[in-house]
Amino acid sequence: MARVSEADIQGALATLTGWARVDDEIIKTYECSSFAEAISFVVRIGFLAEHANHHPDLDIRYRKVKVALTTHDSGGLTDKDLELARRIEEVAP
Repeated sequence: MARVSEADIQGALATLTGWARVDDEIIKTYECSSFAEAISFVVRIGFLAEHANHHPDLDIRYRKVKVALTTHDSGGLTDKDLELARRIEEVAP
């Protein structure tokens, strides 16, 4: 899959509140109301990721869930990353 342009990345980030670009990833940390809600959120992300066949890096720290997206096979950000970020926003706490 082809990497997206810098303009496409910046355009997407303008609509994805709280997401930031760090090198070749886009990252956001969500704060949930409890540890159980954090785990539930990760499960929701897992179903989205499986459906998209695109799997983020997830870091759970008590009530915080850090999501990092990149397309390793393409060496950077692709439409898959931007679309999965949009979908995650739809199921976020």
